[in-house]
Amino acid sequence: MEQARPLTNRRLLLKGAALAAVPYGLLPGPQAGAQVQAPDHPTAEWQRANRANFTDARRPVEYTVDLVIVHVTQTTYSGTLAVFQNPKKKVSAHYVVRSADGHVAQCVRESDIAWHAGNWDYNTRSIGIEHEGWVDRPAYFTDALYERSAALTAAICARHGIPRDRRHIIGHHEVPGTDHTDPGPHWDWGRYIGLVKAA
Repeated sequence: MEQARPLTNRRLLLKGAALAAVPYGLLPGPQAGAQVQAPDHPTAEWQRANRANFTDARRPVEYTVDLVIVHVTQTTYSGTLAVFQNPKKKVSAHYVVRSADGHVAQCVRESDIAWHAGNWDYNTRSIGIEHEGWVDRPAYFTDALYERSAALTAAICARHGIPRDRRHIIGHHEVPGTDHTDPGPHWDWGRYIGLVKAA
């Protein structure tokens, strides 16, 4: 004798019918932040920092951007992204450049304020770029890292009207009140500024 097949659950059927009766426009949309944003720099990959690690802003309306600050991560590329995505760390930068191939990740919109300089005034007026590596290991400062970072800096300068010179492209160690030494003695400023100007 053939067994009777179970009937469709009445409650599920009613829920489905009720949803079908709701106009599409009244259904909730995707949660805020669910869409992947396009990066400000066209070749960058969007890797957003946790919202607890930067300040929403409307630069240049609220603050003028007139500096690019060069950093060195003192950890790996992936380690840096993990720090920026950890809400307990209270730190971020706009961009991270990978050593091996110069790949660029954007973590904070240029219109927002990243927490990278250790000085609020400098945070409000700058774009921070972290470079994978350690200040005492110059092998991390590869040709690809210099070239891709310089192209990024040149594009930032063009977008914000920042002069391409050492007064406006500075190291973290030059921020007033900092105890940081990056990018360190092995960073080739002459080469870097030359590449920025040539980009």
